[in-house]
Amino acid sequence: CLDWEGKLHEFGSQWRTEDCNDCSSSRDGIRCCSSYTTPVDYDKEKCESIFNKETCSYKVVEKDDHSKECPVHSWVG
Repeated sequence: CLDWEGKLHEFGSQWRTEDCNDCSSSRDGIRCCSSYTTPVDYDKEKCESIFNKETCSYKVVEKDDHSKECPVHSWVG
């Protein structure tokens, strides 16, 4: 299979893209989905979500002090 970047992948192979998507190939084509969950239910006035591309994960921290994490009540992915 040839992916959207022009890279060739064998049938049955799996890989993670630079955009943190997990992909697999089969004779039916390539399927990809995000490898991370996104925080959706947290105090957006006080806190912000920061995406770490190296770990493919979000961290929710206080806007004024990034050393303090905020509680997240719901994630989607």
